[in-house]
Amino acid sequence: MSITIREGGPGDIPVILGMLDSCVEWLVGQGRTGQWGTKPLSQNPRTVESVTRNVDEGSLFVAEVDGVPAACLTLTDSPGPSLSHLPPPGEPERYIHWLASDRRFKGHGAGGALLAHAAEATRRAGVSLLRVDCYAGDDGKLVRFYETNGFVRTEAYVGTNDWPGQVLARRV
Repeated sequence: MSITIREGGPGDIPVILGMLDSCVEWLVGQGRTGQWGTKPLSQNPRTVESVTRNVDEGSLFVAEVDGVPAACLTLTDSPGPSLSHLPPPGEPERYIHWLASDRRFKGHGAGGALLAHAAEATRRAGVSLLRVDCYAGDDGKLVRFYETNGFVRTEAYVGTNDWPGQVLARRV
């Protein structure tokens, strides 16, 4: 098994949405509907608009396992409008959005490889702060995933409909 990371573009938006739908299906199968609900995210116009905006405004990276898209993330210069209530970091940053993996590739290391790639891209850009936010509910596994990849908890917040969120940061 070989993981390669490539830059993506607007033509990859259906791939991203497919990965997000795969995640929702997996979460629903586990009875964990608090993060993204029960319906495919590709059917949510706000999600499609957010993914499209992040691809247009930032960089898309796609991890492929043996040539098959397995995971993706977008990297922008800010958390965007949905987190405008958070205090700004006071320095330039790169912000990770929409990290998702096709659940067929769970455990293959594609997500961790993408996070390492995002850290390196941030460092090469001369920026030393990389941040991400995620769902902090249920068993907390998602927050721990980021922590095992070098991130530390910063601000906790409550989003729409009492959605528990956690911002994490990594120095690069």
